[in-house]
Amino acid sequence: MNHKRTLVTCALPYANGPVHIGHLAGAYIPGDIYVRYLRMRGEDVVFICGSDEHGVPITIKAREQGVTPQDIVDRYHKVMKDAFTGLGINFDIYSRTSSQVHRHNASQFFRKLYYQDNFITRETEQLYDEKAQMFLTDRLIEGTCPKCGNPDAYGDQCEKCGSTLSPEELLDPRSKLSGSTPVKKKTKHWYLPLDRYEPWLREWILERHKEWKTNVYGQCKSWLDGGLQPRAVTRDLDWGVPVPVEGAEGKVLYVWFDAPIGYISNTQELLPQSWEKWWKDPQTRLVHFIGKDNIVFHCIVFPSMLKAYGEYVLPENVPANEFLNLEGDKISTSKGWAVWVHEYEKDFPGQEDVLRYVLTANAPETKDNDFTWKDFQGRNNSELVAIFGNFVNRAVVLTHKYFGGAVPQNLKPMDIDAQTLASVKPCREALEKYVETFHFREALKEAMNIARIGNKYISDMEPWKVAKEDMDRCASILYTCLQLCADLAIAFEPFTPFSAEKLRGILQVGVEAGKDYRAGEGNPTENFYKPGEGKAVHTGCPGGDLVLNWEMLGQAELLPAGHMLGEAVLLFQKIEDSTIEAQMARLEGIKEARESARKAKEAEEAAAKIEPQKAEVSFEQFGAMDIRTATVLAAERVPKTDKLLKLTIDTGLDQRTIVSGIAEYYSPEDMLGKQICILANLAPRVIRGIESRGMILMAKQGDGKMRFITPEEALNNGAQIG
Repeated sequence: MNHKRTLVTCALPYANGPVHIGHLAGAYIPGDIYVRYLRMRGEDVVFICGSDEHGVPITIKAREQGVTPQDIVDRYHKVMKDAFTGLGINFDIYSRTSSQVHRHNASQFFRKLYYQDNFITRETEQLYDEKAQMFLTDRLIEGTCPKCGNPDAYGDQCEKCGSTLSPEELLDPRSKLSGSTPVKKKTKHWYLPLDRYEPWLREWILERHKEWKTNVYGQCKSWLDGGLQPRAVTRDLDWGVPVPVEGAEGKVLYVWFDAPIGYISNTQELLPQSWEKWWKDPQTRLVHFIGKDNIVFHCIVFPSMLKAYGEYVLPENVPANEFLNLEGDKISTSKGWAVWVHEYEKDFPGQEDVLRYVLTANAPETKDNDFTWKDFQGRNNSELVAIFGNFVNRAVVLTHKYFGGAVPQNLKPMDIDAQTLASVKPCREALEKYVETFHFREALKEAMNIARIGNKYISDMEPWKVAKEDMDRCASILYTCLQLCADLAIAFEPFTPFSAEKLRGILQVGVEAGKDYRAGEGNPTENFYKPGEGKAVHTGCPGGDLVLNWEMLGQAELLPAGHMLGEAVLLFQKIEDSTIEAQMARLEGIKEARESARKAKEAEEAAAKIEPQKAEVSFEQFGAMDIRTATVLAAERVPKTDKLLKLTIDTGLDQRTIVSGIAEYYSPEDMLGKQICILANLAPRVIRGIESRGMILMAKQGDGKMRFITPEEALNNGAQIG
């Protein structure tokens, strides 16, 4: 079936922290590339996203900071929205699940399924924090992962191995709120019986969607082969959409049920009069861009919800990416191990496309991948600057030098010129195939191949040398180069929109208009293209009426002879070592702080560890010990030892020598004049040639730290303790 339109969604990010590069690589840059490509081809597209504001991480963040959940979501909704806009990720609407429209829609969705008997109820025992006096959601429970042994797994997922879990599976579970061991307590909840939809899901996914990416298809098959179980759609929580039926006081819709309905709510906010054609017309194509941790929700749970409701289109594809690591470690919001987008935009002004390019070139499409600052620098300097930017700059600068900035006439063409321009067509065909099958990393390679073709051509033809002997041939060479520059302005628009816009300014061309559904209900209008604000649909042409579109990519003549170029400006800037070193130093600081915190925590836990009680002794045995007060008269280190001090003490009975292994805790100077407690009648022992008569009483913690046992106030030497 031919589709009239495409509805593209990106996973709603939790509004509990800023956007980082893992988010971008997982869903948002791929989604934006796809939408820009479709619009360049003149297709009708709506691009939907928004903040997920009811997740448990938000309540955790609010508790940590001593504020309300609303304070948290208000803060991070703006931070995330601005970060996306700054990277040129231009959603038609970026709304939020705390909106009144969404609250109404989510409630109505639940009620319809409820009255159609699509839910079952269960009274179960769930984990409860007696100290905090509340039921614990999955993310409020931590423990040891039964599959990989990670001691900090959540109740719903292990971030180390990626396994989906339930709180009951965790070993040694503990409450994230109080640290106490939770107990089980009865509570009633509503469940979506996914097992009812298993036969349909098996046919719909495993038979009809074999074209899905292998990582998505494989995870779905694994879930289905394991057998689906009913899944709770309500939670005991005070933050979220209240469950809209009697007997559900104090309960809210579970975030995984609530959040995907946000796609519908946001579309309705954008297009209140015509939203239904995007969700209920069979000729609408629905595509979800997500990360791998959302595969089960978007491929199994949400489709089951839509199937149960009975009116909505189902996703045609769910191109999920895997996780992106940072310098070999898993990105972690809670641990601060991330490259935050809003900070990147401040540190690298005007270089938004570099991040887009690197994250696409290194995208974790079917397996986890790693972002490193050295790779970031290398790809910018050796690819964007040295190949793409270098070719364009040489072609435009030479055109200004020899032909006054006007596209020269093709006065002396050769076969190599036509062959070079013809080589763009297979790049375009491959690029289209890869984008349409969601392999954006390979698609970007094809776009860069056009730049490689141009760079090799101008280097081989050497127009700066040819100009000395044959200006007509030089004209044809630069004419060919400029056609390739126009090809690049088209091919790179989905991937690097800011640079594509800059290149169009150099070439003095526009890009053909698409459709903007924000301006009028059902009446698409042209929208001037601003990479940071609007869509990739149109830009005015400063030099006249020359406008490019996707279908022109690879044609022989895009810029006619005589067309005036704009000023030659650099598309990309080289990134210096010092810039990268500053970023690495920041990460090293985070790593050091994290290691310091880990050691401090271990030391605290060790200090709190109490050794078990020794075997009982009789009163007579205790009475045989003569424990007395004494004062240190002199102290010195025992030669050739690290731990031993030789102490001369006054016991009140005599002066004697004790050798004690306390040098790592106390210096000789620390000991002078100290009143201590000793075991006076310990049998003498020779240590390093020194007779030691007695033992100093010390308290030792679990971490090995030792301190003297000393009277609260000064006593006479020889006072007995017992």
